[in-house]
Amino acid sequence: MLLEPRYVKLSTRTGIEVRRTLPNARKRMIGAWAFVDHFGPTTQTEGMVVAAHPHTGLQTATWMIEGQVEHRDSIGSVKNITPGQLNLMTAGRGIAHSELSIADGQVLHSLQLWIALPDSVRKMAPEFDQYDDLPRIAIGLIQGTVFAGAMKGHETSRAETKLYSPLLGAELRVPAGASATIELDLGFEHGLLVAAGAVSIDGQPLPLHGMEYLELGTPRVSIRNNGHTEAILMLLGGEPFSEPIVMWWNFIERSHDEIVQIRQKWNNRDSGIPEFVDHIGGWTPAPELPNVTLKARN
Repeated sequence: MLLEPRYVKLSTRTGIEVRRTLPNARKRMIGAWAFVDHFGPTTQTEGMVVAAHPHTGLQTATWMIEGQVEHRDSIGSVKNITPGQLNLMTAGRGIAHSELSIADGQVLHSLQLWIALPDSVRKMAPEFDQYDDLPRIAIGLIQGTVFAGAMKGHETSRAETKLYSPLLGAELRVPAGASATIELDLGFEHGLLVAAGAVSIDGQPLPLHGMEYLELGTPRVSIRNNGHTEAILMLLGGEPFSEPIVMWWNFIERSHDEIVQIRQKWNNRDSGIPEFVDHIGGWTPAPELPNVTLKARN
């Protein structure tokens, strides 16, 4: 099943748009992966200018394909993320952060992923981790970097990422003309996103920026690069997330009332999330809530 992205403005400070694949009208989540934004590639040196904004009840996973972005947050973290690293921010009961691309002329190409936290840990203290030494694997001519969990048949190359649900996340680089069959965990549902290149999945072309959803119990998938340049795919997977959630703006909660409460506290500047200094300045207020009761769903 093809999941096509929709275009969303990155922030009020830039005209740049991102391609949002999850949540999708056809599929809201893949495992605990609840949100996928694909940014770039763009030659704009400051394409990512996102002022301080909050998160609750989730983890943000930032993956760079090209370029650099500075991350700052309300627990004192200041880190530049570069390709091959993973920034993992666990919001728990509440954290704020800002993101600023480094103005050095590089192309910027990245993904921002959200992971819904189970109810048992969603009110934990916020944390931030950066992972530099991620496992690399080879499947035929395909080279992979695993940033969450482990791929089927490569369990010894497990990423030591701090997760709270069974998940898989990997970047796959496919040389021009190469093909391979990827074994999949039967207990996971999966999504394959084309970040670059011309690719077919099980013999069917998958459009650039599209994601192919592979349902629970799919044993394997065949990948072929039909183009003349390297293709880049993102493979996401996980056990189906059984807890209904309410996801609105930057928050993942369990009820409409919880969303109302955290929104009001953030906008009143009494959320308990510390303020911090960055190169952007200011903060991002939460928008108006829709005039409906938000319903929990999965």
